[in-house]
Amino acid sequence: MSRPDSLMIFAAGFGTRMGALTRDRPKPMIDVAGRPLIDHALALGAAAGIGRIVVNLHYKPETLRAHLAGRGVALSEETPDILDTGGGLRHALPLLGAGPVFTLNSDAVWTGPNPLARLAAAWAPDRMDALLMLVPAAAARGHAGTGDFLPDAEGRLTRTTGGAGRALVYTGAQIIRTDGLADVADRVFSLNLLWDRMIAEGRLFGLTHPGGWADVGTPEGIPLAEAMLAEAADV
Repeated sequence: MSRPDSLMIFAAGFGTRMGALTRDRPKPMIDVAGRPLIDHALALGAAAGIGRIVVNLHYKPETLRAHLAGRGVALSEETPDILDTGGGLRHALPLLGAGPVFTLNSDAVWTGPNPLARLAAAWAPDRMDALLMLVPAAAARGHAGTGDFLPDAEGRLTRTTGGAGRALVYTGAQIIRTDGLADVADRVFSLNLLWDRMIAEGRLFGLTHPGGWADVGTPEGIPLAEAMLAEAADV
């Protein structure tokens, strides 16, 4: 099984934590450092050489549809209901194709090495069902949590409730096998369901991002992300 060549960018959410900023637009169209969040995500995919990019839509889809027109991006429209990450990924599979795929949240900004390229270089399908990009909790700008996973010496992940010194935060970038999606009876479900199965089988792995990462899920995350980008530009 070779490196994936399809990327799913999650962009369907309501962005409720953004308050008034998402009253008339979806969260991926909020500007950070002069360009919409969705363009930051698309740039990562292009720089990593990924051939097929799919973006899912639900909340105020017409804005994203118009912005992405003519850019070679396939659109997976979720109607009448939003499907969460697992349901959304399964719904997009006819556009993504068979085999493992990259997924990327659209509400984060990165500096340093391209996270998708690093995931591709580390992907080992003989022992992994998913490979998640992570950052130390202390380095996760704009993120209030204390960590999601703990790695062992080989990078294999287990859950943590936070508080541990080695706790890592999931950044929203990963490679994941999609065959397990067919076994889920629910139409709306999170990819956490697949991750928990993978943890039980010892096949969920993580990689730590050495650069900067900022969560732009709230208005407070915007200046934090812009400051991080400015710092990287000055180096």
